[in-house]
Amino acid sequence: MPGCERDLGVRRDRGFVTAETAVVLPVLVMFAMALVWCLLVVAAQIQCVDAARAGARAAARQDPAEAVVAIARAAAPPGASVRVGREADRVRVVVVAGPPLLHGLPFEVREEAVASVEGTKEPGS
Repeated sequence: MPGCERDLGVRRDRGFVTAETAVVLPVLVMFAMALVWCLLVVAAQIQCVDAARAGARAAARQDPAEAVVAIARAAAPPGASVRVGREADRVRVVVVAGPPLLHGLPFEVREEAVASVEGTKEPGS
């Protein structure tokens, strides 16, 4: 009978949707987690850019070195290191942070900013 054969075919395919979902779902979850992690890395990079620029501006105004580091650390991601250097009439601020969440990965988020030192105005000029 032709009607009975169709019923058997439908019964055999009944579990495939569940099996395919069980295989695809972990892949989708991993993809979503990787996407969120990449967004966190980009956010940390932007924070490093902001911190380096803020530190370079403060150093260009000839603020004390401790104040420059404090300003840069306030804008940097948690646990970031800040280095301030001076080269002739320029200051360089380097901000380095580890990757967010997965701290064991062998790369870092790094940014540096350079600014010209502002001259001090002499009295009477």
